[in-house]
Amino acid sequence: MTVDRNPKPRLLVERPVPGDSPSRPGGRRLARSVTVNLTESPLGWLYARGHVTRRQYDAGEQLRTDWERGQLSPSVTMTWNAAPVARNRGGSASAVDRGSAQLDAKRRFEEAVSEAGPGLSDILWRIVCSGEGMREAESALGWPARAGKLVLGIALDRVADYYRMR
Repeated sequence: MTVDRNPKPRLLVERPVPGDSPSRPGGRRLARSVTVNLTESPLGWLYARGHVTRRQYDAGEQLRTDWERGQLSPSVTMTWNAAPVARNRGGSASAVDRGSAQLDAKRRFEEAVSEAGPGLSDILWRIVCSGEGMREAESALGWPARAGKLVLGIALDRVADYYRMR
């Protein structure tokens, strides 16, 4: 048994079960609810319920880490850095120098997604990087229910091969 020495914080909330209205004998209704951990990723949820293997989960986490380190997420706020100063008259300064670690992470992410393939990269990005749930990703891609798990598993296997995971 392994102990996680640095567990992720949990943020538990109670949510009602949608469309659920069972009634007791005598006409009284019971309200049912589920406890949801808001800090759990969709990939973590799939792993905890046995829908992806440990190797696939680790590959997805490595891909997400490269996506975050490569700073590939869309910027949602304004950048408040000082405007770059031009070295010559009439032109703007050259592009901001990115660190080599950031560039390496961006390269690894792009190569891993490319290794997954064009038909598989969509579900991979939606679940692992964007954090969409399986149902939302399947409907956004126009896929039937429960097709996403199979396709995601294939994509994660290819990413695990790219990262040389056993």
